[in-house]
Amino acid sequence: MQANALDILLRRLLGFAGVMFVLSLMIFVLARIVPGDPARIALGPSATQEQVDAMRQEMGLDQPVLVQYLDYAASALKGDFGRSLISGKPVSGEILELLPATLELVIVTVFLMIAISVPLGVTTARFRNSWIDNAGRFFSIVGVTMPSFLFAILLQLLAANFLPGWPILGRIDHSLSLPSGPTGLLLVDSVVHGRGDVFLSALQHIAFPALALAMAGIGQVTRITRSAMIEHQRRDHVLTLKSFGVPDRVIVFRYLLKLSSIAPLTIMGLEFASLIGNAFVVEMVFSWGGFASYGLEAILQKDLNAVMAVVLVSGFFFIVANLVIDVVLLIIDPRLRFKEAR
Repeated sequence: MQANALDILLRRLLGFAGVMFVLSLMIFVLARIVPGDPARIALGPSATQEQVDAMRQEMGLDQPVLVQYLDYAASALKGDFGRSLISGKPVSGEILELLPATLELVIVTVFLMIAISVPLGVTTARFRNSWIDNAGRFFSIVGVTMPSFLFAILLQLLAANFLPGWPILGRIDHSLSLPSGPTGLLLVDSVVHGRGDVFLSALQHIAFPALALAMAGIGQVTRITRSAMIEHQRRDHVLTLKSFGVPDRVIVFRYLLKLSSIAPLTIMGLEFASLIGNAFVVEMVFSWGGFASYGLEAILQKDLNAVMAVVLVSGFFFIVANLVIDVVLLIIDPRLRFKEAR
C-alpha cells in the first residue's frame, strides 16, 4: 500500500513538472506574440533606435527564439524572472515583497470559507426542506451569483454608515510600526514578535477583504456539502447506523462529514489556487497592495517580464494546491488509492 501511494505521488509530481513546462512555453510564446517591443517599452518612446537595439541585445531578444526560451526557463528555475520593464527592479524581488500580502488574504479567506460553509452545508442538509434549508440555499445562491467586488463595496458602505471606526483601506494602521519578518504575514509576524496591537489592527483590516473574497466560495462549498450530505444519508450503512439507534450527531460528524468531504475539499483547493491570481478586484477596492493587483498593473502597462512571472507563480500555486488536495483525498478515501493502483 505504501509503495502504491509513493507511485501515485511520483506520477503526480511528473505531471506537475509537465504542466509547468507547458505553461512556461505557452506564456513565453504569447509574450512574444503580443504587439510591442519589450526594449522600446523599457526605454520609453523618447529612446533612439541605437539605444533600443542595444537594449534588445542586452535582453537577449536578438537571439533565436529557442535560445531565448531556454535562457528564460533556466533563469526561471533559479527564481530569476528578469527585470521589470517599467520599474527596472528585479521582478522576483517585487513578487517576494508583495506575495505575502495576497497569501495572507487568501489563507484567511479559505479559513472563513471552511468555518462558514461546512457548518452551513451540514445544517441545511440536516434540516432539509425547512426554513433553515431555504435560508441557507438563498444565502449560497447570493454568494455564488454576486461578484466579489460588489460585496467589497457593500462592506465598505456598511462600515462607513454603521462602523465608523472600522478600517477599510490598507493592511494595517499607518501609525503602527511593522514587525520585521520572518514571514511577511502580518498576523503571523505580530504573534512571533509579541505585537498585540499589530495583530488586532491587521485582523481588523483583513476581515472585510477576506469576507468579500470568500463569499463565492462559501456559496459553492455550502451547496456541494449539502448535496453530498443528503446523498450519503441514503446509503445503506448510514441507514443501518440509524436503525441501531446511533445518535444523529454521531452519524453526521463521525461518518457523514468524512464521506461528504471529498467534493468540498476539491473545491476549496481550487478556490485557494485561483484566488492567488484572481484577488486583484478586492485588493484594488481595499487598497491591499498585493501580488494580484501587481499582476493587473503589469498587464495594463505591458510589463512582459512581470506578466510572465505572475502567470508562472500563479500556475505554480494552482498545481501545488491540486497536488496537496490529491494527497489529502488519497488519505481520506482509501478507495481512490485502489483506483489509482489499477
